Amino acid sequence: MAHFLIIDTSSEKALIGIGKGEHILAQRQNIETQSHANFVQVAIEECIKETGLSLAGIDAIVVTMGPGSYTGLRVGLASAKGLAFALQKPLIGLSTLQLLATAAQQTEAGKNLSKEGHIFSMIDAKRMEVFGAIYTPTLQVVEMEQPIILSMTYMQQWSKTPLLCIGSGVAKTQTSIETENVHYLTENYTLTHCLQLANQKWAQKDFEDLAYSIPAYLKDFYQKPVESKKI
Repeated sequence: MAHFLIIDTSSEKALIGIGKGEHILAQRQNIETQSHANFVQVAIEECIKETGLSLAGIDAIVVTMGPGSYTGLRVGLASAKGLAFALQKPLIGLSTLQLLATAAQQTEAGKNLSKEGHIFSMIDAKRMEVFGAIYTPTLQVVEMEQPIILSMTYMQQWSKTPLLCIGSGVAKTQTSIETENVHYLTENYTLTHCLQLANQKWAQKDFEDLAYSIPAYLKDFYQKPVESKKI
């Protein structure tokens, strides 16, 4: 079984771990969003030391590709690419929306979801917008990853059958529609879910291109212009 180094800096909470098979062997987390860049390398060193492995003993580098925090995604992918290149190891990229859907599928509500139902993974994108994707109960993609405006019309078309909503966009979704067909989950994905998807991609040899892979931002980043100082 392969050893994976997992890097997730896509959200407010950063996760670093080493996994093998079905088990996370070591993990660290950071909840200070602005310090993810400093946290990553220290956490990797600690996890390597805890497991008794060497970096050369890692079989692949796993990283969340987004959507998520612009800065966080850049930090994570840059670190992952650097390690993969230096160690000559494959790079495995994971979708945060697919990870959320995987987490939802494994909840009690997900296990009882009818075959006509759907899972709506959503990440807050400010105002009434989310980065979202919709899946069947078996995690087949129905609506591809994209920015979505949470209008009443949009939600009504998906709430005709049971719908499980999961992710940081849940709070704003609850304000747009309330019906017995829509259920809101508070769970988030974990390193275990990352490991599950990493194992699948490893078996399929589904690796990222080190030269051309980029984060899944889903929309252009806008930075407010810096006002020039008056002299």
